[in-house]
Amino acid sequence: MYILVTGTAGFIGMHLSQKLLSLGYMVIGIDNLNEYYDITLKRNRLGILMENPNFHFENIDITDIDSVKKLFESFPFNKVIHLAAQAGVRYSIENPFAYLDSNVHGFLTILEACKDYKVSHLLYASSSSVYGNNKNKLSETEDANSPVSLYATTKRSNELMAYTYNHLYNIRTTGMRFFTVYGPWGRPDMAYYKFTKSIIEGLPIQLYNYGNLKRDFTYIDDIIKGIMLLFLHEQDINNKQPNEVYNIGNSRPYSLNYFINTLENVIGKRADRIELPMQLGDVVETYADISKIRDATGYKPKIELEVGLTNFVRWYVDYHKEK
Repeated sequence: MYILVTGTAGFIGMHLSQKLLSLGYMVIGIDNLNEYYDITLKRNRLGILMENPNFHFENIDITDIDSVKKLFESFPFNKVIHLAAQAGVRYSIENPFAYLDSNVHGFLTILEACKDYKVSHLLYASSSSVYGNNKNKLSETEDANSPVSLYATTKRSNELMAYTYNHLYNIRTTGMRFFTVYGPWGRPDMAYYKFTKSIIEGLPIQLYNYGNLKRDFTYIDDIIKGIMLLFLHEQDINNKQPNEVYNIGNSRPYSLNYFINTLENVIGKRADRIELPMQLGDVVETYADISKIRDATGYKPKIELEVGLTNFVRWYVDYHKEK
């Protein structure tokens, strides 16, 4: 079975591709290797994947309609897992057009290819940011029509586009709202990565909203577990509900201050904290209600924060050769 993973050089894309390869799938990965963050990190992730003979990589931008079409003509994809996107909430305020290009135009290109080449199931990455500043535990039944960043708007647009293509062309689609993913090989633009770098190097860290934020930090292995359960339970889930969206999170939000305290203990060094006002486009709290994916697949996250951060810091020190 040929599986297409878009954004395969990304954080989640790399880990997911590794999992699929370990199960014997033929994985075709595409990525445009843009310079939003360190391209060397992306190439190193790819280097690990390319050690497996069942992995094939193409440097393709998902907005390039002709290249995407050629790819779908070359491989008989049974399923597509679409992770490629312009990431980052705050960057979307500075560079809004990059998000429309990649996250809307690019997603439309993938939808059209899935329609034209009869792909049986499209799984795609959405985000907890679609909930905006909704309070309390965030359920898929909650309103998700008040996003507070353009990034979130594009992700909500993806969900609506998937609904339309399911309605018009009977394409099975599954949206996955990820909640603050962290772990080894993570993204350098994420707060936990920046905090780790600054604490180790003795630099101050910036805590927005004066540290009064909560996040449903979810370890990468638990995210991959959720994706694979939806991937493998596709027949059971999608027969009656061919277009669905699921939260994939830890369902246990941690305050930013608790997170920093735990990170300090793991590193063995105190942080110099600078408290700042809330940033534009940010949300106060994320808290995943995971009852829907749990009831559908048996999903249950297992990795505790201290374990996840220990794994991340160990990887970070080894990767960056910090002393």
